[in-house]
Amino acid sequence: MKLTTTSALFGLGLAGFASIAAIASPQALAQNNDAGWYLGANVGQSRANIDDARITRSLLGSGFSSVVIENDERDIGYKVFGGYRINQNFAVEGGYFDLGKFDFKASTVPAGTLNGDIKLRGFHIDALGMLPLTEKFSVFGRVGVNYAEARDSFTGTGQVLVLDPSPSKRQANYKAGLGLQYAFTDTLAMRAEVERYRINDALGNRGDVDLISVGLVYRFGAKASAAPTTLARAPAIVAPAPEIVVQPAPVSEKVTFAAEALFDFDQSKLKEDGRATLDALLARLQGMDIEVIIAVGHTDAVGSDAYNQQLSIRRADAVKAYLVSKGMDPARVYTEGKGETQPLADNKTAQGRAQNRRVTLEVVGTRSR
Repeated sequence: MKLTTTSALFGLGLAGFASIAAIASPQALAQNNDAGWYLGANVGQSRANIDDARITRSLLGSGFSSVVIENDERDIGYKVFGGYRINQNFAVEGGYFDLGKFDFKASTVPAGTLNGDIKLRGFHIDALGMLPLTEKFSVFGRVGVNYAEARDSFTGTGQVLVLDPSPSKRQANYKAGLGLQYAFTDTLAMRAEVERYRINDALGNRGDVDLISVGLVYRFGAKASAAPTTLARAPAIVAPAPEIVVQPAPVSEKVTFAAEALFDFDQSKLKEDGRATLDALLARLQGMDIEVIIAVGHTDAVGSDAYNQQLSIRRADAVKAYLVSKGMDPARVYTEGKGETQPLADNKTAQGRAQNRRVTLEVVGTRSR
C-alpha cells in the first residue's frame, strides 16, 4: 500500500518563515510576555492514495486474468498535543496522532477477493514559527518528526490466498504543515491547519498522508487584557458562518482486463465474451454518477513499435464504441494507446507477454455510501 506523493505546499522552511516573522511585525517585537505552556486538540479529515497499480501487477502476476479495485482513501484523523511557546514567534510542540484507517477491495477473475487495510498512529514533535498578522490572527508553519506505527491487515477469499495477514512496522519520518490561528481570548484560540506525515507501511512502501483539521488551543497562565478606561467600543458586526454542504466523496474504480478476455489474438474487434465482460462492468457501475471513463490499450513487444501503438489505440477505441452503444456519453469516455511502452512483466516469456496484452479502464465519479 503506497500513500500520497510529496507536494510543493511544504517547501516553506522554518528558518525562512521565522526570518519573515522577526522583521514583519513591530507588534510582535514589542511584546516579550508570551512565553508559556499550552494544550490542544485537532480533528479533521485524513487523506491517502492507495497504490492500485502495484496491487494489480501482483495479482495479474499470480495468474488472475482481471482485477477490479475499490478504494476508501479518506477517514477521520485527530491529534492531541502540548507545547511551550518561547515567544510570540517560536514554539515547540509534541503529541499523539491517529490518522485513521484506509482500505481497498480487489475482486479477481478467477473468482476471489483481496481485502486490505492500514491503520496509522504515533507520536510527533515539531518546531513552530508563528507570524502575527493582526491582534487576533496569526499564520504558522511547522516542521518536525513523527514516529508512526503502521498496522496492515489482509484477508483473501476464493482463489486469493494471503500468506502474511497482519504485518506491522514502526519508524520515524519527517512531517510538516501550515496553518492559521485565531485568538478568542488571551487563553483560548482556534486553529485550522494542513499537515503532511511521511509514513512507511509494513510492506516497504513509503508515502505521505495529509491531515486537514481544526481544533482548539488553551494557554496556561496567560495574562488577561486590562479593562478599557475609555468608552466601550461598539460590538463588531460578525457575518454568519457560511453553510457547509457535504458532497459525496469522489471515487475511482480501476479495472484491468487481459486482452484475450476481450479480443482474439492480434485483433481489435470485440468478441462475444468481451462484450459480456464489459456488460458485467456496466452492471457494477449502476447508481454511480460517472464523471469520466478512461480506456487505455497495451500490447506486448512482438512486432514493430508503430504497429503495436496502432493496435493498442484500435482496441481502446473499440471499448469506447461499445460503451457508447450502451448509453455512455461519448464526451465522457476518453481513449489512449500505450503500445508496448508500459509492460507489467518480461516480454521474453509467453506468460509475461500475456500479462502485457491488456486494456485498463479507470472510472471516476461519485457514489453514495
